[in-house]
Amino acid sequence: MNGAESLVQTLLDGRVDVCFTNPGTSEMHFCAALDQIDGMHCILCLFEGVVTGAADGYGRMLDRPAATLLHLGPGLGNGLSNLHNAKKARTPIVNIIGEHATYHVEYDAPLTADIEGIARPVSDWVCTSADSTSVASDAARAIAASCVSPGAVATLVLPADTAWGRSNGPARVISPAMPVKPESSAVQDCVRALRSGEPTMLLLGGKALRAGPLETAGRIAVGTGASMRSELMAARTERGAGRVSIERIPYPVDQAVEILKDVRHLILVGTVKPVAFFAYPDKPSLLTPPDCEVHTLAGPADDLPAALDWLAEELGVRSTAPELQVSQRPDLVSGALTTESIGSAVGHLLPENAIVCDESITSGRGLHLFTRGCAPHDWLAGTGGAIGRGLPEATGAAVACPDRPVLCLSGDGSAMYTLQALWTQAREDLDVTTVIFSNRSYAILHGELRNVGATPGPKAHDMFDLDRPDLDWPRLARGMGVEAVRVDTADQFNKALEAAFATRGPMLIEAVM
Repeated sequence: MNGAESLVQTLLDGRVDVCFTNPGTSEMHFCAALDQIDGMHCILCLFEGVVTGAADGYGRMLDRPAATLLHLGPGLGNGLSNLHNAKKARTPIVNIIGEHATYHVEYDAPLTADIEGIARPVSDWVCTSADSTSVASDAARAIAASCVSPGAVATLVLPADTAWGRSNGPARVISPAMPVKPESSAVQDCVRALRSGEPTMLLLGGKALRAGPLETAGRIAVGTGASMRSELMAARTERGAGRVSIERIPYPVDQAVEILKDVRHLILVGTVKPVAFFAYPDKPSLLTPPDCEVHTLAGPADDLPAALDWLAEELGVRSTAPELQVSQRPDLVSGALTTESIGSAVGHLLPENAIVCDESITSGRGLHLFTRGCAPHDWLAGTGGAIGRGLPEATGAAVACPDRPVLCLSGDGSAMYTLQALWTQAREDLDVTTVIFSNRSYAILHGELRNVGATPGPKAHDMFDLDRPDLDWPRLARGMGVEAVRVDTADQFNKALEAAFATRGPMLIEAVM
């Protein structure tokens, strides 16, 4: 085996059997190795931001990593924003970044770059292989690093000569350490807060938002009278009828402050203190009131189900019945196409076991209210705030779960960052329905102008409006092999969404608002 072949075999032995790719010259031996060693599903993406966003969606759904294959520093640079999102989501990913041969780097060729320097801000672990005999063991360490609870981004830089040189074969992948249980003192501190008689809120994040831990948290809330919320941008929430319903901390600062104003004890489970997304004049950065005491039951890397079980046991509420969401779907709405009519259609028609990748930002902010009584489903949100994740994330989720329908909700401005994902959806015949909220603007920025107290004029508005010319989403989608339709009434949208869910394969609906 050469180094590249030992790398591929080690990845496969470590259950990394999907690779989202956009390769170049330095990665040719890795590409050739994929034909020599069977088992890796390689998926070409036409832009590196699609590669990394798809790996994020895949890892969120399976809790194990996909690999990416990127070309040198510029290729990695093109994928940074969705690696930023993935790191914030704590998604397991193994990045393979091609590099010049070790002896070629000193000549400062045009594509020479500080790859490790580019990778570190969006990676939890970074390594450059020194020679071909080290590649397999480095890959094994990368896999283990990515699988550390709850998940991490590991980046392995692969110089070209380490890929083509002889190796000693694949390396054994070491199992990562198991997540740890909380300290007894942390549990008892939370027990005291919940028994204090003062207003107390459980704030959940990470894997605490899966159905099992959510149900335990629901028992604690019912048994103690505490309220319960989730972090604003949760990587994955298991929702729907028969599960405990939980609402998010709102994005607008004033709304969040209002919800938290009377809370005297905030218990963190798998998340951190809630903060404003941005700084605004005369508004707080921390959303909790000054007299609120913050308690940490367990951090994101801890064993969150065990932590909640222990807390429920100490409180004597393990047999308390939680409040489960009843099955209820909104009626379809006729007439004008609005965010409310779209929400009603999604809530009425969403298939059982669907995966929703939500990057609707402004238009879709109220969709939670319309969908909480749907059949059980998963909801993926934008953990890092970098736009352009929705379409790639939906692509990766569909690869991870080919038997589940995927609904992607995206603003038109966000979707333009990574519309190349549609081509990959068509090529792989993925079951993704994409709804584009076509308000022909970066709508959120118009609101942010008001929030920061800026006085806009025509130049400012010109930077936020997507017109002259209008984007033609059906033509863009068809150019990438995806069937598409434009709708501008609620009745048209209802019909289009129902048809998309009834037909397997990729479909795009442009909802002109």
